[in-house]
Amino acid sequence: MRLDKLLANSGYGSRKEVKLIVKAGAVMVDGKPAKDVKAHVDPDAQEVTVYGEPIDYREFIYIMMNKPQGVLSATEDSRQKTVVDLLTPDELRFEPFPAGRLDKDTEGFLLLTNDGQLAHRLLSPKKHVPKTYEVHLKSQISPEDITSLENGVFIEGGYKTKPAQAEIKANDKEHTVIYLTITEGKFHQVKQMANAVGNEVIYLKRLSMGRVSLDPALAPGEYRELSEEELERLNEPQA
Repeated sequence: MRLDKLLANSGYGSRKEVKLIVKAGAVMVDGKPAKDVKAHVDPDAQEVTVYGEPIDYREFIYIMMNKPQGVLSATEDSRQKTVVDLLTPDELRFEPFPAGRLDKDTEGFLLLTNDGQLAHRLLSPKKHVPKTYEVHLKSQISPEDITSLENGVFIEGGYKTKPAQAEIKANDKEHTVIYLTITEGKFHQVKQMANAVGNEVIYLKRLSMGRVSLDPALAPGEYRELSEEELERLNEPQA
């Protein structure tokens, strides 16, 4: 890893700012003054100090966000606010990105990380990582529709969805809510599945991803880092 990236990720400022720290002779690598910010260092095998203090380095960040409506699941957009725009400079220095996406009008659990391998495992169709959604529907839903959702329905392109789990939480003329758990992530899949049984999604919120559930204390737009236990559960192989 380049020295400037190591220092920036450890909270010593932007790459431009850490260049000045190195130039001032404040950075030592294995007891010798560092001279080149582009030099590669191994934080696990080499001792790097700044003003005599060992750096507290970590490579990855894992953020659980309750994504609000009206915000894009992207790292940047010239016209609209993204989930990354909600983060502080302390988190942005890790250059996190959303692991997967939620539609602009969808709320709920979104993982932001810079761990590409974990993101790939969570999103790979071969891993069958379950994701549970709270789905508010425009019309009442029948037991037959629930069975269809669980067995798989045909959506755009003639694709039949994989088996899912569906549970009715409320089902009357004013309020129809189901919990839907799927193990894939086709474009607008939940909305398309509802359409396939003659219904329409009017509100959608992701409740969980893998074995980790959204913290109920997080209001839309709020976030926190995953606990070690949550990260372990997220890394566990799926059944």
